[in-house]
Amino acid sequence: MLTDEINTSEIIQGKTIINSEVRDYIELLKPRVMSLAIFTAIIGMLLVPSLPNPVLAIFSIIAIGAGAGAAGAINMWYDRDIDSLMERTKFRPLPSNKVDPSEALTLGVVLSIFSVLLLAFSANYLASTLLLLSILFYVFVYTIWLKRTTAQNIVIGGAAGALPPVIGWFAAFGEFSVFPLVLFLIIFLWTPPHFWALCLYRSDDYKRANVPMLTVVAGKKKTRLYIFLYSLSLVSIVPLPWLLGYLGFLYLLISTLLSLFFIYYAWRTYKNIEGSAPKLFKYSILYLFLLFLLMPIDKFLLS
Repeated sequence: MLTDEINTSEIIQGKTIINSEVRDYIELLKPRVMSLAIFTAIIGMLLVPSLPNPVLAIFSIIAIGAGAGAAGAINMWYDRDIDSLMERTKFRPLPSNKVDPSEALTLGVVLSIFSVLLLAFSANYLASTLLLLSILFYVFVYTIWLKRTTAQNIVIGGAAGALPPVIGWFAAFGEFSVFPLVLFLIIFLWTPPHFWALCLYRSDDYKRANVPMLTVVAGKKKTRLYIFLYSLSLVSIVPLPWLLGYLGFLYLLISTLLSLFFIYYAWRTYKNIEGSAPKLFKYSILYLFLLFLLMPIDKFLLS
């Protein structure tokens, strides 16, 4: 009986260790960022004039998700030194020594190659080339160059995160249109106020790690002003899908209501009202999700 109890305990402990390791490797892929890339890529696919083959579309989505995860893993590998200095990131797999750095880099490189090849076979070379460029941009331009050298890091670097709906569009349709460029522009302008809102109440983290975020370089007062200005720029281009005739009045009406709330939270943040920055950060996530979800709903209701 004692032997059975010991064996059972060892099995349970072994499973716990395995599950913990799996969670660590999943965390390397930045699942929240990856889920946003997958979601916006799916929306891009749903907005094309004629829907793609569902089987090929699924493989394309897997490829885009894997590409986003690959970029995240390489980013964590490179940033492990500064991640160890910040409260928000010090418990990530690499700073906490749960995963070997070489394994993280290998995972990122292998997933990058896999994702680009899979998208080339399941969709087309244009989509796979865009995926490759987004990975390279995120790793070399944002992570290695911009993040540690300029306060405009998140502005320029946000281009990588804005590409998934464009990749999804070309994976499903393969032909040029202004519509995916509008989707790109919405996410591109959404990224700075979203991220800077986080930086306002995490500024000490970046200062400790010597990362030149806008709050560290220009101060919180100027950051709050930039948040409001970028928010105005964002909501001004949100009606473009309606103005260009891609979406209908339902989109215009609900997106306008969503944008009014965004401006409200951005204004409160600009006026430095207590607790406004975390609320803006949280609402910005909901805003982008509802805005993009609204697009195919409007399209299919009108079709």
